[in-house]
Amino acid sequence: MFTGIVEELGEIVRSTETGDDSALVAIRGPLVTSDARHGDSIAVNGVCLTVVDVDGGVFTADVMGETLRRTALGALRPGDPVNLERAAALNSRLGGHLVQGHVDGVGEIVAREPAAQWETVRFRLPAGLARYVVEKGSITVDGVSLTVAEVGDDWFSVGLIPTTLKLTVLGAKRIGDPVNLEVDVLAKYVERLLGDRSAGGAR
Repeated sequence: MFTGIVEELGEIVRSTETGDDSALVAIRGPLVTSDARHGDSIAVNGVCLTVVDVDGGVFTADVMGETLRRTALGALRPGDPVNLERAAALNSRLGGHLVQGHVDGVGEIVAREPAAQWETVRFRLPAGLARYVVEKGSITVDGVSLTVAEVGDDWFSVGLIPTTLKLTVLGAKRIGDPVNLEVDVLAKYVERLLGDRSAGGAR
């Protein structure tokens, strides 16, 4: 479990195919590897990956084909920056919101509107995710916990403060770039519970 508060901007070092449907990815992140061990979880642009090895500030992780297909990780190349966050400890503050590191879909940046102290960014939503996104609710974009400013049928927008623009990959993303999206898991649980209640009532 994560909080969506990025700890460090890391960098893709290399990606090596390990079969027809998987890859071994090496990522530089001196901070997140300072106490990392085999089997630990680190979120990379919002995708929960398991540490296989750590060597000199670089950790490696196995990435399965399912992950490469359903997230934007497959589009990353050596030298690309990535948002990194270690799994939350039970005694840590919850600065963002509960983030699983399970990407629900890949969105796309469709507009950026700079202002004096912040920037409004609009993203296209994949079909089926809009029902989980509400104004003033939480959403995770490339591993960053953000508050939804506006939402439409197939889009939503957020306001990015200078810290977020400077310390995460969102500051350098351009229109047309893909982003990993994870909606608030509480919304999915509520939908399931209400659906089960309606089905029970019908019986």
